[in-house]
Amino acid sequence: MARRSGKGEALDTELADLPVAARWRTWMGRVEAAVFAAAAPVSREALARVVGRGCHLEALIGDIRHELRDRPYELVAVAGGWSFRTRAGYCEAIRAAGGAAETPDLSKFEALALTAIAYFQPVTRAQIGEFLGREVSRDVIANLRAAGLIGAGPRSPQPGAPYNYVTTAGFLAYFGFESLRDLPDIEQLRDAGLLGLDDALAGELAATLGLSHAAGEAEADTPEEDAA
Repeated sequence: MARRSGKGEALDTELADLPVAARWRTWMGRVEAAVFAAAAPVSREALARVVGRGCHLEALIGDIRHELRDRPYELVAVAGGWSFRTRAGYCEAIRAAGGAAETPDLSKFEALALTAIAYFQPVTRAQIGEFLGREVSRDVIANLRAAGLIGAGPRSPQPGAPYNYVTTAGFLAYFGFESLRDLPDIEQLRDAGLLGLDDALAGELAATLGLSHAAGEAEADTPEEDAA
């Protein structure tokens, strides 16, 4: 059965006239093309629209990943979808060629604030400050939002109804996480005696998020709590 593309043209997804092997290869090519052309991770639902109804999409993706095993990039599950990522061993070559993608230019304190949001979301600006032991300015929140790493959640029931903040799909994509479950288990960090955010960042968390120890390295911020 044909399906309609975004512009209305019928896309033959079933490919019933092709031999089984050729049909499978065509589906593989379509999935690769869809992921390659996308600026953001492509959801399973979107990929299912370019293959036949009887296609086992997970098996198809498995075959694509197998074929890419010796390539410098791979197909990975991230932020609830699928995306191509350069393998770690080639990052230096990309930087040397000047082809590295722009990354958010975060201060160490902003990185700490982002980590607090990731673990304790939904969380207000005042609560982030409590976790970090200092006030968090509106500029810190604005920079994280401008980088696409956090967004505003529902307002808190606290007096003044301040915004809660949560991480975004952009956060997951930036750090290569499929979901927040990929964050290191904070209970394990606590059981290991890493109760402070700074101490946690010096260990397992720093290795996972690529963030540096941030104690005492940020300009003083002293605004009052958001009410809007």
